[in-house]
Amino acid sequence: MSNQIKIYNANIITPFRLIKGGSILIKDGKIEAVNAGNLEVPNAKEINANGAYVSPGFIDIHVHGGGGFDFMDGSVDAFLKIAECHAKYGTTSLTPTTLTSEKEDLLKTLDDFETAHKINKNGAQFIGMHLEGPYFAMSQRGAQDPRFIRNPDPKEYEEVLAYSKSIARWSAAPELKGAIEFGRYLRSKGVLAAIAHTDAIYEEALEAFENGYTLATHFYSSMSGVSRKNAHRFAGVIEAGYLIDEMDVEIIADGVHLPAPLLKLIYKIKGSDKIALITDAMRGAGMPPGDSVLGNINTGLKVIVEDGVAKLPDRSSFAGSVATADRLLRTMIKEADIPLIEAIKMATATPARIMGVDHKIGSLVVGKDADVIIFDDNINIQTTIIKGNIVYQNGEQEIN
Repeated sequence: MSNQIKIYNANIITPFRLIKGGSILIKDGKIEAVNAGNLEVPNAKEINANGAYVSPGFIDIHVHGGGGFDFMDGSVDAFLKIAECHAKYGTTSLTPTTLTSEKEDLLKTLDDFETAHKINKNGAQFIGMHLEGPYFAMSQRGAQDPRFIRNPDPKEYEEVLAYSKSIARWSAAPELKGAIEFGRYLRSKGVLAAIAHTDAIYEEALEAFENGYTLATHFYSSMSGVSRKNAHRFAGVIEAGYLIDEMDVEIIADGVHLPAPLLKLIYKIKGSDKIALITDAMRGAGMPPGDSVLGNINTGLKVIVEDGVAKLPDRSSFAGSVATADRLLRTMIKEADIPLIEAIKMATATPARIMGVDHKIGSLVVGKDADVIIFDDNINIQTTIIKGNIVYQNGEQEIN
């Protein structure tokens, strides 16, 4: 069998332009060529894109679950099933994300990651773990379990980081006692520190940025804005995200967590180079509406999936999204009026750069991993290719 795949008759989205009627050659899991015409490659497996779009696979740097599973279910199979679920919607790389929990449950999740990472062949690839919590402001906990929320403890986080080398990012509230030292420690270990579930004021967020917190987790969600104390107004983390040009932000662009005017505002101020589109998906992604569970299937929080989002039972707060990456793109293009190429950048090149993996993935450039997707005008995924392997097809593509 040939180890080469040629995709032709495609509208190819590169970091620089849209190539109409172009072709891509994949060889040994890498991008071998990107051409404006039809490459002649004898014996290659051929995919006729029929004028559909071809782009890098989506990179989701904040996702909790999907397909009825959660990364904290305590099983390797959950990791594999979630990866397979999101691959069907165009995600080729993702960052499994935890919730606040007992330390023992967290360490078990890290063990499951290590095992799953080695055998994950049919789903989105893992690019490191994201620990979300437990160092949060109680007032901004959202759907995070309050039983486990606490201040940063050096003994604890040093033990966790020593336990696993697969932790790529860690989200925390920077105003907590010990959080600045925590940020510096993360940076010293090459781990991305992110601001999340926080009531910090601008000055605290600025200090945090200077000490390693360079990303704002699910921007706007569980995050302080302008507040008033003793008649004086104080800017919050939202304003810091706008004012600090170098700060990256990630947004849940499902059309529910952030309405179109806010999506437009974030894009207008930050631009596609500083915005990563994330699903923040829980187990309900890719599943029908109804009762569900956030976190571990046995001990997690019962939630309701309705109106395209997960909610707490009393409907007082969102409890994570049920979006898949294709939905994020549709929302940005149709509701926020963002150009296709800019929207693709926010789901590919920018998250790759934020996570430090842009030398391998995130753009259709010769020499990078062949993580490639084919989709129509409505971002319906037709084919997903990961490292040169076709892991999903919807049956409409011609393959010879």
